[in-house]
Amino acid sequence: MVDDTSPHAPARTGGWTVLVLLCLAQFMLIVDITVVQIALPAIGTDLALGREALTWVVTTYTLCFGGLMVLGGRLADALGARRTLLAGLGLFTAASLLCGLAATGPTLLAGRALQGVGAALLSPAALAVITTTFHGPRRGRALGVWAAIGGTGAALGVLLGGLLTAGPGWTWVFFVNVPIGLLVLAAIPAVVPAAPGRAEPVDVPGALIVTAATALLIYGLVTAGDAGWGAAGMVLPLAGAGLLYVLFVLVERSVRAPLMRAVTLARRPVISGTFVMLVATGLMLGLFFLSSLYLQRVMGFGPLRTGLLFLPVAIAITIGTQAGGHLIGRLGGRPVAVASFVLTAAGAALMTRISPDADPYVTLLPGFALAALGIGPAFVTATTTTMANIPPGENGVASGVINTFHELGGSIGVAVVSTVAAASLAPSGAADVGGFVSGLTLCAVVAGVAAVVSLGLVPPGRPPAAFVGHGHGHGH
Repeated sequence: MVDDTSPHAPARTGGWTVLVLLCLAQFMLIVDITVVQIALPAIGTDLALGREALTWVVTTYTLCFGGLMVLGGRLADALGARRTLLAGLGLFTAASLLCGLAATGPTLLAGRALQGVGAALLSPAALAVITTTFHGPRRGRALGVWAAIGGTGAALGVLLGGLLTAGPGWTWVFFVNVPIGLLVLAAIPAVVPAAPGRAEPVDVPGALIVTAATALLIYGLVTAGDAGWGAAGMVLPLAGAGLLYVLFVLVERSVRAPLMRAVTLARRPVISGTFVMLVATGLMLGLFFLSSLYLQRVMGFGPLRTGLLFLPVAIAITIGTQAGGHLIGRLGGRPVAVASFVLTAAGAALMTRISPDADPYVTLLPGFALAALGIGPAFVTATTTTMANIPPGENGVASGVINTFHELGGSIGVAVVSTVAAASLAPSGAADVGGFVSGLTLCAVVAGVAAVVSLGLVPPGRPPAAFVGHGHGHGH
């Protein structure tokens, strides 16, 4: 651990140099969740990808990122944070190059999977470096900057996606990561001191099983869009996912250092936090997915115009996140969670007014901005109410679980809305808005149900001041 007050600590300016570099790396990871949304139609056209493949372009990254994130944190402890950080950053950078060079769908999906693995190593290791480099009030300020990267990344990701896709082409959505990654890779060894890892077991089987289970779940949901909800192609993967989740629980009970302790997962604050995070992220990425394809396929928007229309939406998420941090301290997590999902439900319901003959700035944008304003506080609620209501010794595990469900929620949300809107997402149905309306209606219903569930599930009362105002571990 590096103590700011010790004679061997990095200079104050050096500490902030570390923060800038790590935030730059984290910014790439967050941007890559939303930047691809704008490029989807162009990617589909160039690589001849249908609805299922385009869905996997989004979900493969978030699946690997989320499913392996807790493992990444454990590896950072076992091998050393700097070593894990450099490995993750190197892999993410190389995978970004592979994505940009991809000439086929399978190559692109392989690159997206490797990006997710790299992100799962990089993000928790970077956070570990920040917490050991900064202490006292400086740590709080550093973590505040780190958390703010999420909202900024979401806002700039949609704009950057439009600029790059409309300019040099969608491949630059990935190529832009390469020089940034190489720059940070070259600078990190000079400013981040090496620290020995701790000899401790790492639950690799548990991480692989939970990731494979979620992949089967997503595959089954995506397949249902074409094969039908009762088809073997949908039922068998879902059954396999269920069996793997059961196996995961058995493995976690038997290993000496489980990835996720059963006693922690069973706590009400953790169940509440994972539920709120799963639904909020699923709604956010699901709405982005539907809106991007609707605007570009049905309304004929270019990628830049789409990115500009999304910018107020991403800013609304950021505003909602900041407002949520203040409101939770005054009102408590439960009313904020309920209000968040009510706003999201109302916004998604307004979005169902879309029509090929109507102006999307009137039909789509106001509802989307309202939904985004609601989603922002839900992110803060998920983390704050969880971390404030569990024993101190379980903070790390609970935080890892919440962050995992942030990414997995996005994967599942995109898979579900893709299936419900399948008729409109097929090339032959590109001018039909029926599927889009069905997907948006589902989002409104899910948000409404989540508001009711939150009324009974989210812990009551106001959290201590120390827990208020921070988003989850890697942003939004």
